[in-house]
Amino acid sequence: MAAEIHSRPQSSRPVLLSKIEGHQDTVTAALLIPKEDGVITASEDRTIRVWLKRDSGQYWPSIYHTMASPCSAMAYHHDSRRIFVGQDNGAVMEFHVSEDFNKMNFIKTYPAHQNRVTAIIFSLATEWVISTGHDKYDFDTQYAFVGDYSGQITLLKLEQSTCSVITTLKGHEGSIACLWWDPVQRLLFSGASDNSVIMWDIGGRKGRTLLLQGHHDKVQALCYLQLTRQLVSCSSDGGIAVWNMDVSREEAPQWLESDSCQKCEQPFFWNIKQMWDTKTLGLRQHHCRKCGQAVCGKCSSKRSSYPVMGFEFQVRVCDSCYDSIKDEDRTSLATFHEGKHNISHMSMDVARGLMVTCGTDRVVKIWDMTPVVGCSLATGFSPH
Repeated sequence: MAAEIHSRPQSSRPVLLSKIEGHQDTVTAALLIPKEDGVITASEDRTIRVWLKRDSGQYWPSIYHTMASPCSAMAYHHDSRRIFVGQDNGAVMEFHVSEDFNKMNFIKTYPAHQNRVTAIIFSLATEWVISTGHDKYDFDTQYAFVGDYSGQITLLKLEQSTCSVITTLKGHEGSIACLWWDPVQRLLFSGASDNSVIMWDIGGRKGRTLLLQGHHDKVQALCYLQLTRQLVSCSSDGGIAVWNMDVSREEAPQWLESDSCQKCEQPFFWNIKQMWDTKTLGLRQHHCRKCGQAVCGKCSSKRSSYPVMGFEFQVRVCDSCYDSIKDEDRTSLATFHEGKHNISHMSMDVARGLMVTCGTDRVVKIWDMTPVVGCSLATGFSPH
């Protein structure tokens, strides 16, 4: 069912270690078992499976459990060995896994929702099971971040029996697909169907946001590595990006509105009065990504990358901004890699430098990420 691909050679890109096949439908979640050569998967084929690596180097299912409804989300707490599985029918089911990972016992069912469960988080300290759509939860302050299909993120304060809205964050132009919260620096990262990632500096209390654009499809998964100040993001086309967040970055400007080009002062096509007065045709409005000014096509004919502002590929800039960008300003602040399969879910074991990805192609891939992110420095673990 699976083959060992590599034994961790030195490389400058993610190394595919193993590929697990066997599910009959989309794999909605895959989680690495800490301190074990094992993976837990949930799938729309209605199965929960625990895969353990055998002496042959292949992963084989030690547990194969069939659910009543397709599995849509999953959470695993290793110390208590509890698995929480969300389903299409709105229910969340709790299981306990034996110490040798060869047996799984049903604990209880939470009739939580009327429809598909999209995300689950378990807090052992409060014994809370939190289920909702695309949320992140801060266990220390009991705040939850909830992203929705409008591209808005709502910050909630959770009490024992109630919750209250604290604020909303608006920045994406597409539905929120994933969130990641770093409780140390108090940074929130969001990925969306507009192919972008936004970093929200919650702890700075100044409304600072950083835009990261480098994906060509919906951003489906995020993981921030606090030790190395790197962000790993995955998109549905198989793109894997590693962003260097340990550099001074600039905020992208707000787009300015104007009735005429802010460079040559020619009217835009809705400015009827100026068109009539000057006897000229109206022009289409564009925006410079570097300064945010409203400009016409003639005054923004150049394209450039500008990684310090998050633009890793070429975007429209006005002619004066183009002239101000030096060659060293175009040096990439991220690395991009191909997962070569649809990625709808990703999780990482930072201590071992491992990442697991899965998606609609029914394949689960295990990657060695240490050549790219060096995250094994956290524990001194060295695979090479």
